[in-house]
Amino acid sequence: MNTRVMSLPRPVVRERASSARGPVAAMGPELAVVIPTYCERANVGELVRRLRAVLGGIRWEAIFVDDDSPDGTARVVRGIGHKDTRVRCLQRLGRRGLAGACIEGMLASSAPYLAVMDADLQHDETILPQMLTHLREGGAQLVIATRYGGAGGVGDWDASRAAISRRATYLSHLVYRHPVSDPMSGFFMLNRGLFEEAMRGLSTSGFKLLLDILASIKHPIPIAEVPYTFRSRTHGESKLDSVVVWDFAMLVLDKLLGRYVPTRFVAFSLVGGAGIAVHMAAITLLLNFTTLGFPEGQSLAAVLTMVFNYAVNNVLTYRDQRRSGLAWLTGLASFMAACSLGALANVTIATFAFSRHVPWELAALSGIIVGAVWNYAMTSRFTWGKARTGG
Repeated sequence: MNTRVMSLPRPVVRERASSARGPVAAMGPELAVVIPTYCERANVGELVRRLRAVLGGIRWEAIFVDDDSPDGTARVVRGIGHKDTRVRCLQRLGRRGLAGACIEGMLASSAPYLAVMDADLQHDETILPQMLTHLREGGAQLVIATRYGGAGGVGDWDASRAAISRRATYLSHLVYRHPVSDPMSGFFMLNRGLFEEAMRGLSTSGFKLLLDILASIKHPIPIAEVPYTFRSRTHGESKLDSVVVWDFAMLVLDKLLGRYVPTRFVAFSLVGGAGIAVHMAAITLLLNFTTLGFPEGQSLAAVLTMVFNYAVNNVLTYRDQRRSGLAWLTGLASFMAACSLGALANVTIATFAFSRHVPWELAALSGIIVGAVWNYAMTSRFTWGKARTGG
């Protein structure tokens, strides 16, 4: 059986005009608005709507950097981006940290101007065009949306939160010298050149990227400030908690001491200091309220202290590489294995000192000190060497 093949007319292709420099191409975004998210699915649609309303006439893109939100924030953003190519989603797996999310978002864009704002609708998006004008025409390299300058305000903050913010602003002056009114602002815009100058010195585990940029740029730069009033959150939960205070303290320490001592080691040592209190409390209870002898009591107290140190370091020191679920248990096993030699030295030296009639308090303390550096070196390599999650 013969099959006839029909010839279809060849379509007429009209090529776009070309110049001597090559084919004409659409221009990329002028402004990238980088928005870190975690459990903000109820807010992202409204935020995009507001950005469309205020950024008319500007070539812009919104890059949502989501830390694998369990509420499906990334899926919602992708749904919006399917209809509006100006909206993009970067979903991060196995790592956390607001500053790191912002840095990755900036690196993912080709825009010459970069803005950072929250997804919770508390930042006033209507001032974005004014901020961009300061960079385009006013000669500024950095523009800060300030709550403490001009007509700016903190909205309906209670007295406690306002006091904490003022103290943090005051302490932040320890690490930078630029004349700004709101170094703790999470809403700012800068040109790409300034970001590229600072980016390799920035911490990816903190939460106040602006302060880090101010501390990393040592020479004077032109800075503009635009006042705004901080809004109340309408959907979702605030991300502010006690760990944020820790992150702020670690950022300040990093800028003060980071060139001399790794900040993680400082954090690990602070947790270890708290572990000493746990160890001493445990052995006091064991020696006074059980029939255990000193070697057995010291051994059990050392195990309890390792569990405490692992749990706290997982939440604080290695927050950006935090283990969860089943990985928490395997991490504990790794931590205890890495610390086993240090623990052996701890018990051996403490027992020897106690047998030489050294007071048990000092004997226990000497054992703790011997294993400290070993524990940090081994656990930073084998327990938290790579970000791990699971369960």
